[in-house]
Amino acid sequence: MNTRKLGSSDLEVSAIGLGCMGMSEFYGPGDADQSIATIRRFIDVCDGTAFLDTADMYGSGANEELVGEAIAGCRDELVLATKFGNVRDPGNPAARGVNGRPEYVRAACEASLRRLQVDYIDLYYQHRVDPSVPIEETVGAMSELVDAGKVRFLGLSEAAPETIRRAAAVHPIAALQTEYSLWTRDIEAEHLALLRELGISLVAYSPLGRGFLTGTIKSLDTLAPDDFRRANPRFIGENLEQNLKLVERVTELAREHSCTPAQLALAWVLSRGEDIVPIPGTKRLKYLEENIEATEIELSASDIAALDSLGAAAGDRYPDMSGVNR
Repeated sequence: MNTRKLGSSDLEVSAIGLGCMGMSEFYGPGDADQSIATIRRFIDVCDGTAFLDTADMYGSGANEELVGEAIAGCRDELVLATKFGNVRDPGNPAARGVNGRPEYVRAACEASLRRLQVDYIDLYYQHRVDPSVPIEETVGAMSELVDAGKVRFLGLSEAAPETIRRAAAVHPIAALQTEYSLWTRDIEAEHLALLRELGISLVAYSPLGRGFLTGTIKSLDTLAPDDFRRANPRFIGENLEQNLKLVERVTELAREHSCTPAQLALAWVLSRGEDIVPIPGTKRLKYLEENIEATEIELSASDIAALDSLGAAAGDRYPDMSGVNR
């Protein structure tokens, strides 16, 4: 596995990370044994740099517990990232809130450490920005966790450019996590230039368009009844029909490289810069191996130009976009 460095930190991570969210929620039923085997295989092939991504809200803490079980006995062989800030209502899991208050930052970190069964977190993100709390206060509390040795480096997720700049003035930010893929490219307008100015890496979640860029999703009928993509604007109606045309072109280009559409989509993200690390999620060994092989694909300038010309997806990323880029 090739490696990449996160921002100005000394975190050296696998060029492709592993998003663990879908192992516990959102994409249909999970299989704990299968997921743990996938995580452990990823650790084995990455030679000490396996970049694992979870969050305290995935499965309402269950995903951190699963990751904690999977990494038991090999903590020093991976780079562990988790997040706080999205708050679930125990009585109504569909209800969400955001909390960036300093006292909550400290409590959330302690809870994550317990669930993960670790003494420290390598990269700790604010999952969503709390508009009711100045970012300086939230990041100030996060920096105290660094001073206490409970967190090594800090990150933000789905933050607006001005928020990122203000946060970085309080404490160095190693990475911004946001959605970036062939069909989600809005951050190219402002974010990428700012991140490079400030020496912050981009951790790209959903680099396969929530599975759509694999070419395997043709209709909602292929998704489990509780799959959250059934309510995602890009998977519905006319948006779906238009987005299928985009994937058809990706599939055609993938054939020319004798690779899968998913591998081509990951190779494109990797080609955007050494400061970008995609974290495709999977709970299956088959797709893990496929994703890892994408690091071996070399795209020519004409390949990249062809992919760039495809344009963005039709439809918003979420049914409610009010919580992102703020």
